[in-house]
Amino acid sequence: MNEQLQPLKKPARAGKAGRSGTQDDIVYAHIFEAILEQRLAPGTKLSEEALGEIFGVSRTIIRRALSRLAHESVVLLRPNRGAVVASPTVEEARQVFFSRRMVERAITELAVQHATPEQLNELRQMVREERDSFSRGDRGAGIRLSGEFHLKLAEAAGNAPLVSFQRSLVSQTSLIIAQYESGNRSHCSYDEHMQLIDAIEARNAEQAVSLMMHHMDHIDSKLNLDEESASDDLHAVFSHLLKKPKASAKG
Repeated sequence: MNEQLQPLKKPARAGKAGRSGTQDDIVYAHIFEAILEQRLAPGTKLSEEALGEIFGVSRTIIRRALSRLAHESVVLLRPNRGAVVASPTVEEARQVFFSRRMVERAITELAVQHATPEQLNELRQMVREERDSFSRGDRGAGIRLSGEFHLKLAEAAGNAPLVSFQRSLVSQTSLIIAQYESGNRSHCSYDEHMQLIDAIEARNAEQAVSLMMHHMDHIDSKLNLDEESASDDLHAVFSHLLKKPKASAKG
């Protein structure tokens, strides 16, 4: 099979997959990014055959990538029926947000103690890119950068298990927002993120935690049970990876 797999357009800051690694690392990173950007709808069937064609790799590689995503609870592996993007129920969404609040509180407290000036500068740059993405109308990139902000903050907290748990929670949150967010899609997360960085830099744990909980309240307040914005067309979601056919020569 001819190799068609391409690296991510912008390597994900939160993880090494997509920068380098095995073929299933890169497939995993592309699908994870599509979930963060809400380009993959909850309930989308993830056909091994279609994904193998899109990425130009074997089904074995696709299965390994899907297995990793299933471990993070964003893909459901159904015996004899294939894989689908997870479609959280209302109760599951409530549980994810409850867990997310607990984890975000711990991460924020630890970041106040351990975040370095270099890490805070990286977080500020990420927020600027997030703001610019929304300003130019690239909502998908803005949402992804917002999620990556929380993953980078987890790294600044200096607790590896929390980073791993947060990665799963952030991707599940993106699915929940794609499934349940209300029609009002205004975003001010970058302002809240910048205020949070300022409080962490000032080593003010009480203020930082308060800002984080307000931020989570803001996300929670925009959810309902109706809206769906992503796509279930795998070729459309990953169209930027497919080689464009060459124009036929005219004699």
